[in-house]
Amino acid sequence: MTNRLIDETSPYLRQHAHNPVDWHPWGDEAFAKARAEDRPILLSVGYAACHWCHVMERESFEDAATAQLMNEWFVPVKVDREERPDVDAIYMQATQAMTGHGGWPMTVFLTPDGEPFVAGTYFPPEDRHGMPSFRRVLRAVAEAWRTQREKVERTTSALRDMYAEAARAAVPSGTLDDDTLVRAVRSIAATYDRDRGGTKGAPKFPPAMAYDFLLRRWARTGDPSLLDMAAHTFRAMARGGIYDQVGGGFHRYAVDAIWLVPHFEKMLYDNALLSRLGVHLWQATGDAEARRVTEETLRWVAREMTAPSGGFYATLDADSEGHEGKFYVWDHDDLREALDASGFSPGDIEAVVHYWGVTPMGNFEGHNIPFVSRPSTADDVEPAAEEGSDASLADAVRRAKHALLAVRAHRVRPARDEKILAMWNGIMLRAVAEAARAFDPGSEGSAWLRDLALRNGEFLASTLVDPATGRVMRVHMEGVTRIPGFLEDHAGVALGFLALWALTFDERWLDLARRIGEATVQWFWDEEVGAFFDTASDAERLVTRPRDPTDNATPSGTSLAVELLLVLADVTGDEGYRRRADRVLASLAEPLARHAPAFGHLLGAADMAVDGAVELVLVGDPATAGFRALAAAAGRRYVPSLVVEGGPERSGHGRPLRAGRTAIGGRATAYVCRHATCDLPTSDPAVLDRQLAAAGRSAPGPR
Repeated sequence: MTNRLIDETSPYLRQHAHNPVDWHPWGDEAFAKARAEDRPILLSVGYAACHWCHVMERESFEDAATAQLMNEWFVPVKVDREERPDVDAIYMQATQAMTGHGGWPMTVFLTPDGEPFVAGTYFPPEDRHGMPSFRRVLRAVAEAWRTQREKVERTTSALRDMYAEAARAAVPSGTLDDDTLVRAVRSIAATYDRDRGGTKGAPKFPPAMAYDFLLRRWARTGDPSLLDMAAHTFRAMARGGIYDQVGGGFHRYAVDAIWLVPHFEKMLYDNALLSRLGVHLWQATGDAEARRVTEETLRWVAREMTAPSGGFYATLDADSEGHEGKFYVWDHDDLREALDASGFSPGDIEAVVHYWGVTPMGNFEGHNIPFVSRPSTADDVEPAAEEGSDASLADAVRRAKHALLAVRAHRVRPARDEKILAMWNGIMLRAVAEAARAFDPGSEGSAWLRDLALRNGEFLASTLVDPATGRVMRVHMEGVTRIPGFLEDHAGVALGFLALWALTFDERWLDLARRIGEATVQWFWDEEVGAFFDTASDAERLVTRPRDPTDNATPSGTSLAVELLLVLADVTGDEGYRRRADRVLASLAEPLARHAPAFGHLLGAADMAVDGAVELVLVGDPATAGFRALAAAAGRRYVPSLVVEGGPERSGHGRPLRAGRTAIGGRATAYVCRHATCDLPTSDPAVLDRQLAAAGRSAPGPR
């Protein structure tokens, strides 16, 4: 027996297609049935890699008695939050308002008009640890719907007021200036765990966006403590169990305070954000460990998360064979035997076992999560480079990764969600393109990164973007492209194309980004409100039009859009873009300073607005050695808010950055400018490096 979800393309929805629950996908049919039969909607929201979503399915949705109650009293609706972030955001706001917390699976009971009146997250099958059983909740909600409609109306009325407040016009909340950024730094630093990096306490989530902002401020101010926070945190994660020491890539988060035990799902977006932070750390410090971990992560993306078409898949599940983390953990004896069978000497086996903290007792339910057993400190260097003998250790660890990866290939793999999501692909494209710019551009060693970026860009351009209108679609799965894109999709893909333009100097990518930027303003900007909405003006009408500028695990659509507009304003000279970006930032100036960890990505855009972009124009033939040498020098240097464009003198006609720029003496020439003031043009990569280093420091200009 199957239900309606069998016809969906989402792997998460299809996972529930054989439940005895009469699931409906989100849509008119479910709400029409609810209205006709005067039954509440039972909305369940989750995603394919969500461990507790699987638990609740096994415990409740596969249980015939529970399903009977759901089918009799409610119209059950299942939503994949990754396909419909708008639905997820609206009802998560209600869940947090009613319960004080959120998470997935999210369980919300709605009136037939879609208004929430009861909400929660995971419910167990029996009363447990103060949580009511799911069946108890079903009975209570059904009884309230039958006999206490006035209480239901009071709840929905209060939530209507909450939604109305969020939709009001944005007004300035303070002055956006350097003091705003100083206060934001203090807000982030106040939560910093000096021993383990990241935010104090547990669980520990990767703070990639906020710490990328700290790196920007280090470059602007020279404050070494800001670099220490970013580098120490990245290093602690890279040496912990949250990082897959064998196969590369970061898991979702650590359940403890020491980055050891993760929730084992792997998300494309986490790895995009952390890879970009790793690129920036390498540019800033030349740290070999940051580069190695970033390259390993991107090789994992290329190996396990890239479709034949060039699109990037969404997630890997945490579970395999019914056990969380089984694919990734090792028994002490099994790991030793695997290395012995691969020809490792007894000494190398001992060294690797010690390096990864592998013991007979294990560190996770009797098994071992490999981690670098030497703790990270703020002034640390890569542990495999400590002493003279560590060259052999580094070699042994590299060989062990290959050997164990081959062994692991024979295990039952976690399920992979092969949805290709526009925004997630856009931010991963950006990370890959920036890595290709930074890591020895033009060399054979980095050619795979350039190829990976180009294949993904071509896929997005041909499959998810309408080149005539600039509209972006959200999802591609099994040859089907569906769901009109949200604000985050448009801005994320456009920023990915801009990164590809900076890598290739192919004007096509700039043209696509500009078209998407125009569509973003046309369909998501509200001039009266003075803000971006997360859904387009022609999108499906929901109980409210969502607008949330705060980051979640991914950058908010608002933060991506503001950054996009600032870059396009710089490139095109269109001050309409800047005016809108500044208006958004002014409305959020005080929250940015007070609640900085919730605005990591938008703080990066605020930094660009306050301190200004650094503009680099490379004039010449990109195929020549001189041009490539200048591009390589620029790629190796970390410069916050760097806007790069280049190509022959005849290209870029009409763009302000290109006006009057010529190749001096017929040689490729670099121009570094800021606040309409330029350094002397140069064809010397060493001089360019010094100019870029100086240009990145704080020197606010007129606004």
